[in-house]
Amino acid sequence: MHAYRTHTCGALRAADTGQTVRLSGWIHRKRDHGGLMFVDLRDHYGLTQLVLHPETPGFELVERVRAESVIRIDGEVVARSAETVNPGLPTGEVEIRVRKVDILSEAAELPLPVFGEPDYPEEIRLKNRHLDLRRETLHRNIVLRSKVIHSIRNRMIGQGFLEYQTPILTASSPEGARDFLVPSRLHPSKFYALPQAPQQFKQLLMVSGFDRYFQIAPCFRDEDLRADRSLEFYQLDVEMSFVTQEDIFAAIEPVMHGVFEEFANGKSVTPYPFPRIPYRQCMSMYGTDKPDLRNPIAMQDVSDPFRGGGFGLFARILEDGKNAVWGIPAPKGGSRAFCDRMNSWAQGEGQPGLGYIFWSEDQGGWGGPIAKNLGPDKTAEVMGQLGMGQGDAAFFVAGDPKVFAKFAGSARTKVGTDLKLIDEDRFEFVWIVDFPMFEMNEETNHVDFSHNPFSMPQGELEALNTKDPLDILAYQYDIVCNGYELCSGAVRNHLPEIMLRAFEIAGYGPHVVEEQFGGMLNAFRHGAPPHGGLAPGIDRIVMLLAGETAIREVIAFPLNQQGQDLMMNAPSEVEEKQLKELHVRLAPPIKV
Repeated sequence: MHAYRTHTCGALRAADTGQTVRLSGWIHRKRDHGGLMFVDLRDHYGLTQLVLHPETPGFELVERVRAESVIRIDGEVVARSAETVNPGLPTGEVEIRVRKVDILSEAAELPLPVFGEPDYPEEIRLKNRHLDLRRETLHRNIVLRSKVIHSIRNRMIGQGFLEYQTPILTASSPEGARDFLVPSRLHPSKFYALPQAPQQFKQLLMVSGFDRYFQIAPCFRDEDLRADRSLEFYQLDVEMSFVTQEDIFAAIEPVMHGVFEEFANGKSVTPYPFPRIPYRQCMSMYGTDKPDLRNPIAMQDVSDPFRGGGFGLFARILEDGKNAVWGIPAPKGGSRAFCDRMNSWAQGEGQPGLGYIFWSEDQGGWGGPIAKNLGPDKTAEVMGQLGMGQGDAAFFVAGDPKVFAKFAGSARTKVGTDLKLIDEDRFEFVWIVDFPMFEMNEETNHVDFSHNPFSMPQGELEALNTKDPLDILAYQYDIVCNGYELCSGAVRNHLPEIMLRAFEIAGYGPHVVEEQFGGMLNAFRHGAPPHGGLAPGIDRIVMLLAGETAIREVIAFPLNQQGQDLMMNAPSEVEEKQLKELHVRLAPPIKV
């Protein structure tokens, strides 16, 4: 017999009745039933119920030790009586009549329980992640993560992609998020950077003659943390040669659809080809470039009926040509109580309020201050444009869309959520395409890259030389699912003269480009294929499939919101000797 087990704790079935077995695992919970002790024994694979009598050798040991102690038992598999069968457990038709017990490791008092998974403060959970990971939900999420990555790998290889590894120690880049820097011992005063993404290396692989690359790549960005973003994360990094934007879409859509369908647990998944929405249209309809299309609400510009009178506040706002009025439909939201709640919510968001029109049963028509001032004909025009009728309502925001778009998008989400319009049993995919190549940096009042500096502008060099930079679109695209951006990508700029001109418009002279991106630029001068790619985030994919709202719930050992590893006490101070070897002197911030 094996030293620790003949079977796992999830393996035994009714057909095994009568066998002598050996199991090892953790004591999940104990129940004393007046002379009989029942123990749920747990390992990675499941639970098996043990039965011990007072005369069972080791009974007193099991009675004494705490939950989460590790034991080994020998015993006989017996069938449970019909009334005690547990249909919710794969091993629920049998139990083990224990004949022998050995304590392999005794648990001290637990800082948090494993059984039952009650809510506990995040600090305790992360400091004792080894216990947290034993809990069923989190354990299942980490197993799901492994299976999702395995599925992605198989699907990519099945489409002719090969996996290559790229460096972890690389050069710092002037664009994007802050780099994590690593001081060099061999080269004093110089630093490596951990890669924000394998961007340049995967493009260099294409220039080197490889064709379809992928990698489950670790990435590092020194950013402020959010529920769906961490300092370190993994992405499915993809690049392809001799492809158009359509070729990239056709390659990745079956992978994303297939993975989600495999692990959707009954939820529907958008069939491919996925819908596509240009960036500017997306912003005007949803107030965000990450729309949740499970919410059927689409906003509209309803400025015209408000021009020149009626509702004076909006009419005055519209005298400025850059301003607009957007309407947010609220089907079945036609009550003053709901409209007042939305108005209060808007004030809580720092807004003066949220204008509305609603169907008033008392008046037998449209009610509210806007309707009263606008008049019945123009009110009917506005609500008809929005597709609203009896029992419905609509909310309105006015001003510069660049300023209010984000708030309008939040209001759309709030209306859809509160009116229960969002179908939770769907995964809705959409491509956001045609991003602007450049944007105006409000702080510096200079043109800057808006998305990815290595993208090919639509119209190529001619567009860069003849168009207003803010009117130039790029071959850039995002995949969004249920309101989460899963990836960004682009057809790359593979021609040196276009790359230099694009960076020049963004304020980077040729010497800067040569210094910062000289390796890639030099490679392009030796013959570069047209190429493009994208990089879906593994953590967010698993988070959605697991039904979680924070990526910490699908990462085995995550950092907290302050970027700390509470188990390993990282980041930590280092010895003076180490700093001297690295030629580094500390300059702690001065406390005021």
